[in-house]
Amino acid sequence: MRTFSRFHRRLGTDAPAPGQARAAAIALGTGALMAIGKTAAALYTGSASMSAEAVHSWVSTVTEIFLIAAYLAARRPADSGHPLGYGRESYVWSLFASIGMFVVGAQVGFWRGLRQLDLPDATTDYRFGYIVIALSFGLQFVSFMQAIRFVRERAAERDLGVFKHVFDTSDSQLRAVVTGDFIALVGLAVAGMGMALHQVTGQVAYDAAGSMLIGMLMGVAGLFLINVNRHYLAGMPLSEERSAAAVKALEAVPLVERVTFFFAEFVGPDRLIVVVRVVIAGEHDQAALSRILHALEMRIMEHKSVARAIVALATPEEMERLR
Repeated sequence: MRTFSRFHRRLGTDAPAPGQARAAAIALGTGALMAIGKTAAALYTGSASMSAEAVHSWVSTVTEIFLIAAYLAARRPADSGHPLGYGRESYVWSLFASIGMFVVGAQVGFWRGLRQLDLPDATTDYRFGYIVIALSFGLQFVSFMQAIRFVRERAAERDLGVFKHVFDTSDSQLRAVVTGDFIALVGLAVAGMGMALHQVTGQVAYDAAGSMLIGMLMGVAGLFLINVNRHYLAGMPLSEERSAAAVKALEAVPLVERVTFFFAEFVGPDRLIVVVRVVIAGEHDQAALSRILHALEMRIMEHKSVARAIVALATPEEMERLR
């Protein structure tokens, strides 16, 4: 039992927890409130930066709906049609969210900034815009800290830093929430500076540049998330470091003389399929070997992140290489 506990720890994964849904729900609520406020401020002030932020918030709100759909898909239990569960479906919903961020958010933000350069400058009272930015920043900060608090708890279980966990986790929803909240905070700061510089200098280019920069931020974030989801949809294996640690733990199991093959691939957020070939110590008849291999599979699958474990005997070629 102790040996298998080490194996479970060294996989370095944990099953999805309800905290993700809470983080996504908070982000959805704050996003909707901010989208309404920013839209009103954009119409009142005519600011390109504020318009880009309004679009950003509406895109983020729709994105959160996709992420909640991804979370629900990942939690659906396995059935006869999907013995490994529905985890990979969550990456499809997350991919839709990432594409929306890139296509809509980036394009509209950049286009609005370019268009602002061609419009005649008009004296604008930005006070309402500043109030909306300040309130939005406060709401966004609360959402961001909620997500970071959840990430910190998960990262501590794996002895990782917060940002290392965000980049390494197979949980695409959590990564998208943290990335989206961070980009939103930066975007609000950019919008505020663009409006302030426009007001102080009278140069509309600052406001236009703010809008284009917000669009670029959304584009970069969208491309990053698209690329990550692409990797997991194609099949992301467990890292070499964690695989090596898991092999070492398996080889410490009584009766397992050697692990000749180990492969683990993510089939959803923090869900793995594990395939192992081993050399069993001692002499055993076919029935005994079958029971030993089945027992190994069951013990590996006790880990909540292992959707399926397949353990087989080493091939003759592998046995020959060991001699």
